[in-house]
Amino acid sequence: MFQSLGDRLQGVFDGLRGRGKLTENEVKAALREVRIALLEADVNLDVARDFTKRVQEKAVGSETLMSLQPDQRVISIVHEEMIELLGGKAAQPNLKNDSNVWLLMGLQGAGKTTTAGKLAYKYKAQGRRVLLVAADTQRPAAREQLKVLGKQINVPVFEVNDNESAQSVKRRLDDYLRQDFRDLVIVDTAGRLQIDENLMEQLADLKKVLNPSEAMLVVDAMTGQQTLPVAQSFDSQVGVTGLIMTKMDGDARGGAALSAKHVTGKPIYFAGMSEKIDGLEAFYPDRIAGRILGMGDVLTLIEKAKVLEGDEDEEDIKSLSDFSLQDMLIQMRRIKRMGGFMDVLQLIPGANKMLPPGAEIDEKEIGRIEAIISSMTDTERRKPRLLNASRRKRIAAGSGTTVQDVNRLMKNYEQMKTMMKQIGKRAPRKMKGMR
Repeated sequence: MFQSLGDRLQGVFDGLRGRGKLTENEVKAALREVRIALLEADVNLDVARDFTKRVQEKAVGSETLMSLQPDQRVISIVHEEMIELLGGKAAQPNLKNDSNVWLLMGLQGAGKTTTAGKLAYKYKAQGRRVLLVAADTQRPAAREQLKVLGKQINVPVFEVNDNESAQSVKRRLDDYLRQDFRDLVIVDTAGRLQIDENLMEQLADLKKVLNPSEAMLVVDAMTGQQTLPVAQSFDSQVGVTGLIMTKMDGDARGGAALSAKHVTGKPIYFAGMSEKIDGLEAFYPDRIAGRILGMGDVLTLIEKAKVLEGDEDEEDIKSLSDFSLQDMLIQMRRIKRMGGFMDVLQLIPGANKMLPPGAEIDEKEIGRIEAIISSMTDTERRKPRLLNASRRKRIAAGSGTTVQDVNRLMKNYEQMKTMMKQIGKRAPRKMKGMR
């Protein structure tokens, strides 16, 4: 989501790097470019102005401009302010030993039902006894969708009936919990295509009766700044404790996420990073700021790698500096389970500059690549130099692809091999085998 903004900001900072000193005018000119980049990323105008003003007040001073590395000091200030803009310290929902009730709210299409399932999956894996409540009676398929998700993750679903009063829901829910103890209840509520008084009254009534420990607003990051007035309306009429940003893996410009805390005053608890059931991540302002500014996010990468610990599929990669096609196949399968090649690349400091200009790996073709490599002999995988024209023709026929596909794979392999050598020089030991 932040790719375009990150590229713009990193381009601005590249113009500052390596200079022995910076003048006040040079810093101000760079910050004007930063403000323009933020506005192009759909950041709220007042937010962009306040951000650059705070950075300028700290950066345009004798202590910064006369330091030995003024460029690094300016970038550090931008990084610090970016973290504050995104919310400062990471915040998570209040979670007690028992009697946790989380109310999910939002407009139709924001992803409430899917998010409810993701939350249930996430906290069940942490040992919680979760109950999903299907309270969206406005959308016909909502309750069925939640039941499907509940069955997928083996979490029970309590259904609210059509036109059932909040008091009746509370009474039946209490009876259910007395028979089957659950320490986390996640309520998927009804939404509308737009805000209306009837929706707000129903939500306010349900919230008053259920008395949830958290009232989280699910907002679609793809809708940009339009989400912010929606968040303010929900908060003023119903009450919101925190936000969940969905579709953060999309191609939106990121302005909503950057503006949300400043405009609404509410922390972002989670970010939806994929459509998969495990595609919900805690929102860490410092890590997001690091990704935007090209500093990487090694902590998140290590956490993703830990999930794969204990896998018994393929053998380990012995060395990234001697990268074979067999290693490529192993690595691609692991990276696919970690979210995708480009997602992982963003987490490695400076890795966005490692790829040769124009080099890409189309993640949709991973299945085809696996078929091609699987059609090779073990010797061919480990010694790619053996792949002459006749061998490539045989491999193409065996994998149901063309010789051109095999040639394209080999070209991508050479690019990936070069990149892996560079990663091997700078990556933490824990990452090198993606274990």
